[in-house]
Amino acid sequence: MLAVYKKELRSFFINPVGFVFTGIFLTLAAFLCCFTTLKTKTYSTSNFFYYLVLSLIVLIPLLTMRSFAEERKMRTEQMLLTAPVTITGLVLGKYLASFTIFAGCLLVSCFDFVPLYIVGKAEAALNKDAITHIGPVTSQIAASVLGVLLIGAAFIAIGVFVSSLTENQLSSAIITIAVLLVMVAVNVLNTIGSDSEGTRLINSYVVRYIIDWMSILSRFSSFRYGILDWSALVYYLSLSFIFVYLTVRVYERRRWA
Repeated sequence: MLAVYKKELRSFFINPVGFVFTGIFLTLAAFLCCFTTLKTKTYSTSNFFYYLVLSLIVLIPLLTMRSFAEERKMRTEQMLLTAPVTITGLVLGKYLASFTIFAGCLLVSCFDFVPLYIVGKAEAALNKDAITHIGPVTSQIAASVLGVLLIGAAFIAIGVFVSSLTENQLSSAIITIAVLLVMVAVNVLNTIGSDSEGTRLINSYVVRYIIDWMSILSRFSSFRYGILDWSALVYYLSLSFIFVYLTVRVYERRRWA
């Protein structure tokens, strides 16, 4: 697994994919930080992480589209399948390499909050008698970062699974975007699912419960406000495990086909 992991990390920066993803991610994060905090003159980072999660719908497929699709297109898949490594190690190596790139970019983007701390300290010095906290709330940022990491892990698992089903990278990216859009859009049916009189458009409790269970965003709400939601943590980890397992099953069948 370690050999596959190192190979994948190197390949991200031998090809332009790693540089493109890193550049777009960090640039977008900087713009979001400016427009959701600095420009609006607020220390709340809730909106920043909300929009960042939405952007992952497009960014994550750029990272995962080549995971297995490129191997099939370049006819190097058989070399991987006959290599002295288990299928589980092969899939985990590729999955963890993509997650490492994503996690590294997310952690670097947290430096965008440094100006907020500087401004907060300056305002606190000017308002020594202020009772309320001045500056960004560190626990809120930490919980939000954890939430985004968990969502990113689930999205990457989905993207790697889709990539294992096709040899076309563009098709892999488009299908992954479509799947992630559906998983995020179901939350809209519950949150905006009411008419002007306040009556829900979806009246069935069972349907609303299923939609809420499938929703990625509804479980992220607690993280945005600095609350560690253990049920959401288990949900995101389970989602990641399921799609990694499905990818392993796909390649186990392909190895013996």
